[in-house]
Amino acid sequence: MDMRLFIAINFDGEALDDLVRLQTELRDCGAEGNFTRPENLHLTLAFIGEYGNPDDVLDVMETVPFRPIPLKVEGLWYFRDMYFARMGHVPELESYVRRLRRALSENGIPFDRKRFSPHITLIRKVSFKDGVPGEVPEHVNARETVAKAVSLMHSERGKRGMIYTEIGSIDGG
Repeated sequence: MDMRLFIAINFDGEALDDLVRLQTELRDCGAEGNFTRPENLHLTLAFIGEYGNPDDVLDVMETVPFRPIPLKVEGLWYFRDMYFARMGHVPELESYVRRLRRALSENGIPFDRKRFSPHITLIRKVSFKDGVPGEVPEHVNARETVAKAVSLMHSERGKRGMIYTEIGSIDGG
């Protein structure tokens, strides 16, 4: 049976606190919409979509060495009807994603080939009270974090929104 899969970096601790605080700041500016639940905040590296064998994906992930990577949110980004936390330029992350995607391709595992643009979705279907945003923060006060693992995630629709479940992960040592 096919499962909806993606490969991601998950957040916890101070990094997760900072992302939730950014959502609160947007809410305080009058933003309304579907706020990503804290346990679902992540950075997608490769969206696979419907695929029948997650073990094959994990096997490929294990062939691509992963080392801890420093990450920092550098700003907010509004596109269509969504707000994102935009990540700074991180050559180590971009190199890892290129190697990961190449390995997926070489092993016949399909994935969305859109250009990698590191971001974390904070709100979907955004609207503003009275149709006008308050003062959306221009500068983001977020601490640097270190990505220590990469996870294969299963995505399914639940009664209260999306449910993301980690199937397995590759530890960066």
